[in-house]
Amino acid sequence: MGARTRAPYPPAFRAEAVQLVHANGRSLSQVAKDLGVHHETLRGWVKQMAIDGGRAMG
Repeated sequence: MGARTRAPYPPAFRAEAVQLVHANGRSLSQVAKDLGVHHETLRGWVKQMAIDGGRAMG
């Protein structure tokens, strides 16, 4: 049998998660923990939304 994969997170969930990172004084790791996602997953979403929004990541 093949490995099970998790269904992708809905775009609205991703957008809300990224907004929480930017809006609160909490760390990215804390927001990820609160939402039950891996911090590197959330970091990737933040980075991709910045790229999509035309903001350079440095």
